Amino acid sequence: MKLQLLSQQFTVCKLKSKNDVDLNGGLLFYAVTDEEISLVCETALTPSNTLEREDGWRGFRITGTLDFSLIGILSKISAILADNKIGIFVVSTYNTDYVLVKEQKLDKAVKSLTEKGYEWI
Repeated sequence: MKLQLLSQQFTVCKLKSKNDVDLNGGLLFYAVTDEEISLVCETALTPSNTLEREDGWRGFRITGTLDFSLIGILSKISAILADNKIGIFVVSTYNTDYVLVKEQKLDKAVKSLTEKGYEWI
């Protein structure tokens, strides 16, 4: 399995209104539920009026398009990272999965996954 490191720094935040999101800016993940409006975006593009925010995330994605019938991809990655005391924040899209870790744990995450046979592009 090949992984691609993302160069951006990310922020995970909670917003008051859907109008606070600029869908034209950078890499972002936007979710609306009956309880909250969440946004994961490049830190430099974080709205100024967040209700709550957590900065300092970096990430990687599983390369290629994942078939929905594939089982255990995230569980294997998350188990390796959990065994190395690395917390994660995961976002899934139609094509693939994105895994965010705190920036100070990024090198350890890359090393841990590499040691288990994951390749980086």
